[in-house]
Amino acid sequence: MNNKLGGDFITFKYRYRKQIIISIIVLIVLISLGTSYFYFKEDKEEDIVIKEEKVHKKETQEVVEKVSVDIKGEINSPGTYTVDINFRVIDVIDKAGGLTDNADTSVINLSKKVKDEMVIIIYSKEQVKNFEETKEKETYLQNKCISPDENSLNNDACISNSETTVTGKVNINTATISELMTLNGIGESRAKDIISYREKNGLFKSIEDIKNVSGIGESTYANIKENITV
Repeated sequence: MNNKLGGDFITFKYRYRKQIIISIIVLIVLISLGTSYFYFKEDKEEDIVIKEEKVHKKETQEVVEKVSVDIKGEINSPGTYTVDINFRVIDVIDKAGGLTDNADTSVINLSKKVKDEMVIIIYSKEQVKNFEETKEKETYLQNKCISPDENSLNNDACISNSETTVTGKVNINTATISELMTLNGIGESRAKDIISYREKNGLFKSIEDIKNVSGIGESTYANIKENITV
């Protein structure tokens, strides 16, 4: 009887061994597929997030890289223009159709970079002439206030040229002869040389470029570098 039961058990074991092995294999495969799906889904979601971040970043950059500028005065097509943030004043002038025949840019920094909501006014020749005459008169009166004659003491309470400007510095790209002469060590002859240089070679890109002007060496530059700008 016992032998019969033992034989039946062994027969059962061998009969269903194949099915058991197949079931185990199927179970392993299902577990592997489930795990793979989980990681695939996770990677997919991460890729979507990264792509969305890149798109958002790109859209943000595109918005930041454009600015609106209003240009008026002696320009062929005055108005508001949306331009690249790397544009300079000269680029906006070109985009607006260029200057009129009556334009004078001698008091404008053509190399200045634009910024959002910037207003650029191109003056006429007559307006600039009036500016220069007014500035010459101001400089004359200021100098007379400081020292009316060679026998007088200097009046330190007088308003100086540097106090009448916004930055307190002389812009070597736009300054008149009298403004340049307010710099330490710059006389009339050297001031004329500076203006002649920028008219011939274009605007100064940096304050160090003023050393390219004949007669302005390291010592002169050292005396004026804190008081000039471009």
